[in-house]
Amino acid sequence: METKEDDARNSVLSQLVESVKAISESSECRNAFKKICGNLVRRVKLLSPLFEELRDSDKQVVGEEEVKAFESLRLALVSTKLLLESVNQGSKLYQAFHRDEIVNKFHQMTEQLEAALKEIPYDKLPISDEAREQIELVHAQFKRAIERKESFDSQLEMDLDVVEKEKEPDPATLKRLSEKLHLKTICDLKKESLAFHELVIASGGDPGESFERMSSILKKLKDCVLSENPVDDTCKGDQTSIKHRSPVIPDDFRCPISLELMTDPVIVSTGQTYERSCIQKWLEAGHKTCPKTQQSLMHTALTPNYVLKSLIALWCENNGVGLPKKQGNCKSKKNGSKFSDCDRAAIAALLEKLANGNPEELRSATGELRLLAKRNADNRVCIAEAGAIPLLVELLSSQDLRTQEHAVTALLNLSINDSNKGTIVNAGAIPDIVDVLRNGSMEARENAAATLFSLSVIDENKVAIGAAGAIPALINLLCEGTPRGKKDAATAIFNLSIYQGNKARAVKAGIVVPLMRLLKDAGSGMVDEALAILAILASHQEGKMAIGQAEPITILVEVIRTGSHRNRENAAAVLWSLCTSDQQQLKLAKELGAEEALKELSENGTDRAKRKAGSILEVLQRLEGNC
Repeated sequence: METKEDDARNSVLSQLVESVKAISESSECRNAFKKICGNLVRRVKLLSPLFEELRDSDKQVVGEEEVKAFESLRLALVSTKLLLESVNQGSKLYQAFHRDEIVNKFHQMTEQLEAALKEIPYDKLPISDEAREQIELVHAQFKRAIERKESFDSQLEMDLDVVEKEKEPDPATLKRLSEKLHLKTICDLKKESLAFHELVIASGGDPGESFERMSSILKKLKDCVLSENPVDDTCKGDQTSIKHRSPVIPDDFRCPISLELMTDPVIVSTGQTYERSCIQKWLEAGHKTCPKTQQSLMHTALTPNYVLKSLIALWCENNGVGLPKKQGNCKSKKNGSKFSDCDRAAIAALLEKLANGNPEELRSATGELRLLAKRNADNRVCIAEAGAIPLLVELLSSQDLRTQEHAVTALLNLSINDSNKGTIVNAGAIPDIVDVLRNGSMEARENAAATLFSLSVIDENKVAIGAAGAIPALINLLCEGTPRGKKDAATAIFNLSIYQGNKARAVKAGIVVPLMRLLKDAGSGMVDEALAILAILASHQEGKMAIGQAEPITILVEVIRTGSHRNRENAAAVLWSLCTSDQQQLKLAKELGAEEALKELSENGTDRAKRKAGSILEVLQRLEGNC
């Protein structure tokens, strides 16, 4: 039988769940405070797992201390909801003019929420480790938000000042201001005019000195919007664009059985998470193992994954995806059947973020395009046709290293399509890719090298890539990169060196020394690549001289004796280039016993190796005749 204390506990927990839900479902803020509102809503959403788990728990929360702390947080959440509603209503220009006052309100609200969270005795609550860790993370986020007080957009402040003071402001400034204030359409401007009218009524006919300044800016914004969009629009455009977006669902949010977005995720005894209806059908069919790991299940109890459920809801909200109804029917799908081969709506939504998104949106959208371009050939065509390549090229200069890394890798994936190679080069990408190769993160440098190799398949691109200074940067990667990075660099250098002018560039940049170092280090895993590049450089006079100065004969003879078919062939080619023009190198080769190894190669090597070995043997015989 429940006591009054139990009733109070259940009541406050239910109210907390509803308060968090109400804030989570708040309309997206469409004014200058979009980022500040979004940050606050995002932090509050992450509280959901704690209160859902407590509300659904059979265990009791002990003592009045917890209930009192919850009540304090509930009041703070009510105030948060009221603040968000107030900021999302009324004149957007009026709010921008009173920005300092509104920013302070958000800061005070953050302090109030953090103080309430601090009072909750988490160690006394019957919650899972996952929920406790998430709440600790949220609390830490609120603390950081207090320490780093959010500021108003400085660019927006400058644009407001310029548009107000200048009689005919620059159209680019006006457009940027209209986008930041979300006064982009005729419908938006009609609503703003109505909000102005309500301001006048509310002020008793005297809205204050700032009213004339705001009116002047609104008129200029109207002229700007009308010049670009003279036809009247509807107010449903933004909703339609959100409704039809179809972003890629993160793999962690899909049920491993159905591959659908999970709505009721549960954890089995192995720690894996599944959609409840799907795993129940699996168990009802008599299976006693985990579908994903094939481990035996210690028991068949299903534990709700509240943390993942809240993250899925947050992702749906941020991507304009309606959370699907609970899956009463679970059918297994083959991988990839969920979406069409080319999801144009999703690609268009990602490009919109590339063009107008904040840094976090840019990073996320670039990463998603990277994955889409990797997935299949249709996506590579669709992404290019949608106009993504010039936007991705611009992001090669991003100060955010992760965004830069995503951009160069997306271009690498797109370049698999031959038609896209030309589009990438025509967008002016080569100098920027070379700059990433010089200065990016290690992964970005590796993928920049791979991109240059892909582009260099087209002969005219070999010239442009070499002229852009790629070869010294590739040599640096060859020396200091990861094993994968070294192979990417070597592959690009080899392909570029097919062009005669790039051979000279490579030799001048000092490539022979690191190649010889790799050749002599059997553990480097780079012997094949080093020999292949040396063989192609040896056909160039300057390359031949540089290789000869590196004293390569001993290692070349050893490779001819013991190497793989391909390496013996390349070693013979290098030796042939050296010995046919330098009698000293020929004598050294004879002294090291090259003749016996070459005879064996002339009988058992590849066709090219046999020819090279035969030619060297002829030169050696002439040498003996002269002696």
